[in-house]
Amino acid sequence: MKNYYKILLIILLPLVMFFGCRERTDLTGPQEASGKADFSRFVTIGNSLTAGYQSSALYESSQMYSFGNLIAQQTGTDFVQPLISDPGIGGQIKIVSLSPFVTTQVQEQGTLTNPGYTKAYNNLGIPGVVLADITQSSTANSYSHSPFIDIVLRGQGSQLQQALSLNPTMITLWLGNNDVLGFATSGGFSPSSPTDANTFGDIYRQVTDALAASGAKVIVGNIPDVTTIPFFTTVGPMFVQSLQGTPVQGFYYQKHGQYNGTQASISQLTDYSMLFTLISQSYLTYFGTPSGKFYKDHNVDITPLIALGILDTTQAFGLSPKNPIPDALVLDTDEIQTAEVFTADYNASISAAVTRHSSQFALADINKLLKMVRASDASGGLDLYGVKFSTLFITGGLFSLDGVHPTSRGYAVVANEFLKAINSKFNANYPMVDVNTIPGSLSFAKAGYFNLFEKGTYLDPAAYENVLF
Repeated sequence: MKNYYKILLIILLPLVMFFGCRERTDLTGPQEASGKADFSRFVTIGNSLTAGYQSSALYESSQMYSFGNLIAQQTGTDFVQPLISDPGIGGQIKIVSLSPFVTTQVQEQGTLTNPGYTKAYNNLGIPGVVLADITQSSTANSYSHSPFIDIVLRGQGSQLQQALSLNPTMITLWLGNNDVLGFATSGGFSPSSPTDANTFGDIYRQVTDALAASGAKVIVGNIPDVTTIPFFTTVGPMFVQSLQGTPVQGFYYQKHGQYNGTQASISQLTDYSMLFTLISQSYLTYFGTPSGKFYKDHNVDITPLIALGILDTTQAFGLSPKNPIPDALVLDTDEIQTAEVFTADYNASISAAVTRHSSQFALADINKLLKMVRASDASGGLDLYGVKFSTLFITGGLFSLDGVHPTSRGYAVVANEFLKAINSKFNANYPMVDVNTIPGSLSFAKAGYFNLFEKGTYLDPAAYENVLF
């Protein structure tokens, strides 16, 4: 009998030690990983980039890869989102054909699947909002009139109020992109002027002071330069390539809303001192032929302008000062500079907030990251967490079909930038998201081949004119 108990003890002792050690590891592991970063109550505040918007829509199968949800998975915390059934709300862009490349916009709309959730959502990202909207509670008094405000906030208070109502221990704040991006995507039209830099700074200070007063740790994202995203960098060079073998050396465009065209050099499109938007692709296919398609599509009555001899759509589109490329499709040198100056001013306010609350705040430098990726385009891209990315449209893997919002893998890259900032600032050791486990984007049979001006190629302009940022 004694020998039996000895044998049983020999068998059970290692198991007791194993499970005892395992239980202790499960308890102490997260504490060791967290450092001073407490994720027990995690909230994200922002716009479409925080919401998980992708390919011009917000839908559940994309929301699952919002950077906040990916961070929550890495840190083991609860994270409730306002999930919208596929195909989502906004008009998701779908591919009709790969060769030629043709896209369309899905007309069906999804619905909010969890409107009855009683507390504030952990993901408070609202597509389309500007910084000032963070204190707005409904579309009735919203600056941006985003259709998503009531979907996310449900009349229970503003983004800021609802975030603070959860008594958060960790917050991400990534707002301000739309304060300059709306100006850029509209071709620099004055009705979409960037938010005044001093106003932006005042609001950002008030918001970050309120977040700091909550005692939470806060990681803020800064604002990328518009010249790093494919919505602006794709069409121009491909358009020039399509003109090879022709005598065309320049084109006319509307400058700052004036109907008479201003001349520009084709070379400005390859050195990126002028940018065409993705919307321009379907209109530039009429370059050199008589066309008033842009005005027809936008229901603009140009009859009086034609009668006055200001516009003449019987002349060659883009090759005549009387039928120039509309201002809404072009960012010229002055407009690019305006966008860059405002972006720099906004980012200065963001950096100042991080400095002012240095013990609580950390910065995820998304602007620096995208500039690095953009600089690598010519050499085939940049390796990020085991996957090579570039900012090239479609083939780069970083941006979705709308040319502004990340792919699912792109959101994983963003999540890792925030996690890096958290680990560095708060002495934590949370693991990075394994980007290889995230679904990838399109892969073309012809490696590296993609041409928006191949015969038959068509990007539905409606899908790109209503993209919410």
